[in-house]
Amino acid sequence: KPLGKAAALISVPLLPPHVRSSLRKMSKFGKTSAAVLSSPAHGVNLTRGTFMPYLGLGTAKLATEKTIQAVTAAIDAGYRHFDCAAIYGNEKDLGVALKEVVGPAVKRQELFITSKLWNSHHHPDDVRPALLQTLRDLQLEYLDLYLIHWPMGYVRSKDYLTEHRQGTVRPSEDHYTDTWRAMESLVEEGLIREIGLSNFNSRQVLEILDVAKMKPSVLQVESHPFLPQKELFNFCRQHGIVVTAYGPLGLSQSSARKPDVPSLLEDSRVMAIAAKHHKTPAQVLIRFQIQRGVVVIPKSATPSRIQENSQVFDWQLTDEDMAALEKFESHRIITYDKEAKHPLYPFHEPF
Repeated sequence: KPLGKAAALISVPLLPPHVRSSLRKMSKFGKTSAAVLSSPAHGVNLTRGTFMPYLGLGTAKLATEKTIQAVTAAIDAGYRHFDCAAIYGNEKDLGVALKEVVGPAVKRQELFITSKLWNSHHHPDDVRPALLQTLRDLQLEYLDLYLIHWPMGYVRSKDYLTEHRQGTVRPSEDHYTDTWRAMESLVEEGLIREIGLSNFNSRQVLEILDVAKMKPSVLQVESHPFLPQKELFNFCRQHGIVVTAYGPLGLSQSSARKPDVPSLLEDSRVMAIAAKHHKTPAQVLIRFQIQRGVVVIPKSATPSRIQENSQVFDWQLTDEDMAALEKFESHRIITYDKEAKHPLYPFHEPF
């Protein structure tokens, strides 16, 4: 059921006819795969009862034409879970694609849409306006999940995208516990179904739990065989928090990737496991997370790879495969040199 109060708050523009036409041509809106990916066995119920599919499409840094292509290809392949964020700078493009498929292809309630509150909007007075902007951009009445993107607050800014690209952001005194209270009010208002965290360490999660009326439903963090995050995942399970893994394929396209980190997709150990199961290395890395009970959001703009990445539910890795993938040398792939100076930077802690 649509969350009614939100409907009056969001202005949804009509799509130009040529855009609607081109999007229809790009997608066949397949239904068989959707039944598989949205099966209760292939997802998890969150704190407030919302169903979250284990597999979603990551959308970070997808260009305009690739964003529309990726979303329509994903819908065609059966995906119903899309991971977005204001800082990615492409939520308007995602809104164009989502507006076209909601109705003709899928019902809104079949989709699971995540977005994230950026660091420049941590002040409690800025949380609601930031969410409303995201809803306008995505052309939605509500979000299924809204995350605090990072624990670090930045000085309030309307031009946060430019400041982020230029590296001119400055720390603020806003604390994430105050931000969390503002997030809770958005659930009560009917604009969000679930709330959670991203890139928080265990100590910071505990601080949220200490003040929360509504506990976090999800923690999203970097995870792959180079960074399996076992201690943090166990901590989350103890507190009933679902984990989402970003960068599961090794973040090979990231501009912040450390130059000396080898490619996971070309790692001989991953390739050997893939060959044994007659699968691709990407499928192995995605299946690795799902088999651990972790939600996973691989990114791709290539329709064939998006389809390929969804074919991970009709086979299993062996116990030996799983153990091997958890024994890789542990290190982060992404560098955060500038962010590391922030007093609330999360990665100085062991987990």
